[in-house]
Amino acid sequence: MLAIAWAPLYAHPLPTAHRFPMLKYELLPEQLLREGIVEESAFFRPAPPPPADILRVHEADYYHRLQTGQLTRAEERATGFPWSPELIVRETTILGGTLECARRALTGGVALNIAGGTHHAFRNRGEGFCLLNDQAAAAAYLLAHPALGVRRVLIVDLDVHQGNGTAAIFQHEPRVFTFSMHGARNYPHRKETSDLDLPLPDGTDDTTYLRLLRDTLPRLLAEHQPDFVFYLSGVDVLATDKLGHLSLSPEGCRQRDAYVLGLCHQHRLPVVVCMGGGYSPRLADIVNAHTATFRVAADLWG
Repeated sequence: MLAIAWAPLYAHPLPTAHRFPMLKYELLPEQLLREGIVEESAFFRPAPPPPADILRVHEADYYHRLQTGQLTRAEERATGFPWSPELIVRETTILGGTLECARRALTGGVALNIAGGTHHAFRNRGEGFCLLNDQAAAAAYLLAHPALGVRRVLIVDLDVHQGNGTAAIFQHEPRVFTFSMHGARNYPHRKETSDLDLPLPDGTDDTTYLRLLRDTLPRLLAEHQPDFVFYLSGVDVLATDKLGHLSLSPEGCRQRDAYVLGLCHQHRLPVVVCMGGGYSPRLADIVNAHTATFRVAADLWG
């Protein structure tokens, strides 16, 4: 059975007309249940982790200012969210969800977070709807506990935006290989250097995208030989996405997920999946694409 991190506070209230589709965090669990992909017992409610689990990848001064509402106006604008104590509880809870997913994937093979994939958060700042870097924190947690048996981690970031914060955090950490396949001309305009970046031209379609992925991922598994995989399955690669500028169809997006998760299953690699971004004007397009990710995981590990 799948293990899925989710809490009602994932759907944090935002000002009217805010462009972030927060409602998807309410609708996605409902759709998974309605379609019979999972049962209620698949969901677990995460909690904020101890600060030490956050401070492995974030500077203490930044975390303190984040907790106490001392960000500058420019720093707050860069995150894209208005600061509130409730927002910080949300962000730390999501990070705790990805940490717990990592622990559960070690025994169950896979675990998924309804949110997460906050790959634009750096050690000392947040940006692009990301305040704390959940996958980075979870990867650092695994490596900090040798008894868990994880010596090398692969982060497969297929959100349409480069995982700049993750790349910067692990810039000098050879045990973590960061792979980002993203829109070349998309946000962030100033890219960081991942261990492998595959920048894609606007309009990249299913055929080109999937060929590049199939040419790349098996080689990374062979060369890096990870013990654990984090997968960021952003659905902002869809042609309908207003911020994405790629041209994947829903079926192409599903095949992408099936390929990544299929390789993890084939190689018996524990994997944590975080949903990342999605900004199609029709909320149903976002939720349906995320739902397909869970269906793929359920078919493989269910």
